[in-house]
Amino acid sequence: MAVRDTKKGETIANGIDGRTEVRKLDLTSLESIGKFAAEWSGDLDVLINNAGVMYAPAGRTSDGFELHIGTNHLGHFALTNLLMGHITDRVVNLTSNLSSRGKIELDDLNWEKRKYKSSQAYSDSKQANALFTDELQRRLAKLGSRVRIMSAHPGVAKTNLISHVGGLVGNMNKFVVSIVAQDAEHGVLPTLFAASQDIPGESFVGPNGLGHMRGFPEISTAPKSTQDENLASKLWSVSAKLTRTDLTQANITPKTK
Repeated sequence: MAVRDTKKGETIANGIDGRTEVRKLDLTSLESIGKFAAEWSGDLDVLINNAGVMYAPAGRTSDGFELHIGTNHLGHFALTNLLMGHITDRVVNLTSNLSSRGKIELDDLNWEKRKYKSSQAYSDSKQANALFTDELQRRLAKLGSRVRIMSAHPGVAKTNLISHVGGLVGNMNKFVVSIVAQDAEHGVLPTLFAASQDIPGESFVGPNGLGHMRGFPEISTAPKSTQDENLASKLWSVSAKLTRTDLTQANITPKTK
């Protein structure tokens, strides 16, 4: 378990059957990401990139990135590239239904030119997650790797992800969630499905119910906003420059399944 707060991580780990290990990892810090990756040894069968912030007020990571794109995308981008030499089976990137509302502006990923909108910043970061999934799969295929990359989203789940949001917007969102959301145990099923089932790379997994908001896992069609190969390639280039990480033949594992 890779967590920001190791005390909280240990508390959760103590309630899990089997062997667990808790390690410090802060996705808002490239230094922390680099340290975590450098200390990893041995094979890593499945990497689940599920760290996330939602509707956060304007803020910056320790490296100066806008908080949503920095945590939800750039942090995972750097971590995945740095760990790729250890990954033997697959990577699951957690995205969202709201990726369909993403409108990534490559020349202003960090919201330095636009008026900040937390809801749009979140949707952009989730669009980035899905674009990253497909672009990474394409690049791995060109390098001869058989590691699979897929996206998963929980639909609408009752968690504390927006507990910090107040005011009219927060109350409206919490009201909608209270009506349509499924519990967290069902919300995590698409992620577990993507992490464990024999499905192809670039799969987009979510709930099978109305509007893909709740239900049991199924492979569905990703939103059009996440299927732009040109945008995905350009986003990769920008992300590689910002994080100073990239994917090369030298850092993919030869021991693929």
